[in-house]
Amino acid sequence: MAKIIFWEKPGCKGNAKQKEILQASGHELDVRDLLTTGWSEETLRPFFGDLPVREWFNPTNPLVKAGEIKPSEISETQALALMVHEPLLIVRPLMQIGNDKMAGFDVTRVEECIAINKELIGEQDPKDCPCVTQVCDPPA
Repeated sequence: MAKIIFWEKPGCKGNAKQKEILQASGHELDVRDLLTTGWSEETLRPFFGDLPVREWFNPTNPLVKAGEIKPSEISETQALALMVHEPLLIVRPLMQIGNDKMAGFDVTRVEECIAINKELIGEQDPKDCPCVTQVCDPPA
Protein backbone atom coordinates (compact mmCIF):
# COMPACT_ATOMS: atom_id res chain seq x y z
CA MET A 1 0.00 0.00 0.00
CA ALA A 2 1.19 3.48 -0.88
CA LYS A 3 0.17 6.88 0.37
CA ILE A 4 -0.67 9.10 -2.58
CA ILE A 5 -1.19 12.84 -2.59
CA PHE A 6 -3.83 13.29 -5.28
CA TRP A 7 -4.66 16.75 -6.64
CA GLU A 8 -8.03 16.79 -8.37
CA LYS A 9 -10.69 19.10 -9.68
CA PRO A 10 -13.53 18.49 -7.23
CA GLY A 11 -16.46 16.90 -9.03
CA CYS A 12 -14.40 15.66 -11.99
CA LYS A 13 -15.79 12.30 -13.16
CA GLY A 14 -12.39 11.20 -14.47
CA ASN A 15 -10.69 11.95 -11.16
CA ALA A 16 -13.45 10.05 -9.32
CA LYS A 17 -12.74 6.93 -11.42
CA GLN A 18 -8.99 7.29 -10.90
CA LYS A 19 -9.42 7.60 -7.12
CA GLU A 20 -11.69 4.55 -7.15
CA ILE A 21 -9.02 2.49 -8.94
CA LEU A 22 -6.28 3.60 -6.52
CA GLN A 23 -8.33 3.05 -3.36
CA ALA A 24 -9.66 -0.33 -4.52
CA SER A 25 -6.05 -1.30 -5.24
CA GLY A 26 -5.32 -0.74 -1.52
CA HIS A 27 -3.73 2.70 -1.62
CA GLU A 28 -4.36 5.57 0.77
CA LEU A 29 -5.22 8.92 -0.77
CA ASP A 30 -4.63 12.39 0.57
CA VAL A 31 -6.98 14.26 -1.80
CA ARG A 32 -6.35 17.94 -2.44
CA ASP A 33 -8.00 20.58 -4.59
CA LEU A 34 -5.91 21.32 -7.67
CA LEU A 35 -7.70 24.62 -8.17
CA THR A 36 -7.09 26.12 -4.72
CA THR A 37 -3.52 24.94 -4.19
CA GLY A 38 -1.13 27.88 -4.39
CA TRP A 39 0.96 26.70 -7.35
CA SER A 40 4.12 28.39 -8.50
CA GLU A 41 6.19 27.54 -11.54
CA GLU A 42 8.74 25.91 -9.23
CA THR A 43 6.22 23.71 -7.40
CA LEU A 44 4.32 22.73 -10.55
CA ARG A 45 7.20 21.89 -12.93
CA PRO A 46 8.39 18.64 -11.22
CA PHE A 47 5.04 16.93 -11.90
CA PHE A 48 5.64 17.00 -15.65
CA GLY A 49 9.03 15.28 -15.64
CA ASP A 50 10.09 14.57 -19.21
CA LEU A 51 6.60 14.79 -20.71
CA PRO A 52 6.36 17.00 -23.79
CA VAL A 53 4.72 20.36 -22.98
CA ARG A 54 1.65 19.48 -25.10
CA GLU A 55 0.89 16.64 -22.63
CA TRP A 56 0.88 19.02 -19.67
CA PHE A 57 -2.46 20.46 -20.78
CA ASN A 58 -5.97 19.24 -20.04
CA PRO A 59 -7.24 18.43 -23.55
CA THR A 60 -10.88 18.96 -22.48
CA ASN A 61 -10.31 22.53 -21.30
CA PRO A 62 -12.50 24.83 -23.42
CA LEU A 63 -9.58 27.08 -24.39
CA VAL A 64 -7.60 24.07 -25.60
CA LYS A 65 -10.57 22.47 -27.35
CA ALA A 66 -11.39 25.74 -29.13
CA GLY A 67 -7.79 26.15 -30.28
CA GLU A 68 -7.31 29.40 -28.37
CA ILE A 69 -4.44 27.72 -26.55
CA LYS A 70 -2.31 25.45 -28.73
CA PRO A 71 -0.23 23.27 -26.39
CA SER A 72 2.08 22.10 -29.19
CA GLU A 73 3.08 25.72 -29.86
CA ILE A 74 3.74 26.81 -26.28
CA SER A 75 7.10 26.88 -24.52
CA GLU A 76 7.68 25.34 -21.11
CA THR A 77 7.94 28.80 -19.53
CA GLN A 78 4.71 29.99 -21.16
CA ALA A 79 2.87 26.79 -20.17
CA LEU A 80 3.87 27.09 -16.52
CA ALA A 81 2.87 30.76 -16.39
CA LEU A 82 -0.53 29.96 -17.92
CA MET A 83 -1.13 27.05 -15.56
CA VAL A 84 -0.15 28.94 -12.42
CA HIS A 85 -2.66 31.61 -13.47
CA GLU A 86 -5.35 29.11 -14.57
CA PRO A 87 -5.03 25.63 -12.96
CA LEU A 88 -7.93 24.26 -15.04
CA LEU A 89 -5.40 24.04 -17.88
CA ILE A 90 -3.37 21.40 -16.00
CA VAL A 91 -3.84 17.79 -17.03
CA ARG A 92 -5.40 15.87 -14.14
CA PRO A 93 -4.66 14.44 -11.73
CA LEU A 94 -1.36 15.54 -10.26
CA MET A 95 0.00 12.83 -7.97
CA GLN A 96 2.87 12.44 -5.59
CA ILE A 97 3.82 8.92 -4.56
CA GLY A 98 6.79 9.08 -2.22
CA ASN A 99 9.31 11.27 -4.05
CA ASP A 100 7.77 10.56 -7.47
CA LYS A 101 5.54 13.21 -8.99
CA MET A 102 3.40 12.80 -12.08
CA ALA A 103 0.75 14.52 -14.14
CA GLY A 104 -2.14 12.63 -15.70
CA PHE A 105 -3.14 9.05 -15.10
CA ASP A 106 -0.99 7.03 -17.46
CA VAL A 107 -1.52 3.44 -16.27
CA THR A 108 1.97 2.32 -17.31
CA ARG A 109 3.62 5.22 -15.51
CA VAL A 110 1.49 4.74 -12.38
CA GLU A 111 2.42 1.04 -12.35
CA GLU A 112 6.11 1.96 -12.36
CA CYS A 113 5.50 3.37 -8.87
CA ILE A 114 2.68 1.25 -7.42
CA ALA A 115 0.56 -1.80 -8.15
CA ILE A 116 -2.97 -1.22 -9.39
CA ASN A 117 -5.76 -3.68 -10.03
CA LYS A 118 -6.19 -3.55 -13.80
CA GLU A 119 -9.52 -5.37 -13.55
CA LEU A 120 -10.94 -2.13 -12.17
CA ILE A 121 -9.98 -0.10 -15.21
CA GLY A 122 -12.74 -1.22 -17.57
CA GLU A 123 -13.03 -0.26 -21.22
CA GLN A 124 -12.21 3.43 -20.95
CA ASP A 125 -8.60 4.40 -20.36
CA PRO A 126 -8.62 6.16 -16.95
CA LYS A 127 -6.38 8.94 -18.27
CA ASP A 128 -9.15 9.98 -20.67
CA CYS A 129 -11.81 12.28 -19.33
CA PRO A 130 -15.31 10.79 -19.66
CA CYS A 131 -16.46 14.32 -20.55
CA VAL A 132 -14.85 14.27 -24.01
CA THR A 133 -18.16 15.10 -25.67
CA GLN A 134 -19.11 17.85 -23.24
CA VAL A 135 -17.44 20.71 -21.39
CA CYS A 136 -16.19 19.68 -17.95
CA ASP A 137 -14.38 22.90 -17.17
CA PRO A 138 -16.01 26.31 -17.35
CA PRO A 139 -14.23 28.76 -19.65
CA ALA A 140 -11.29 30.45 -17.95
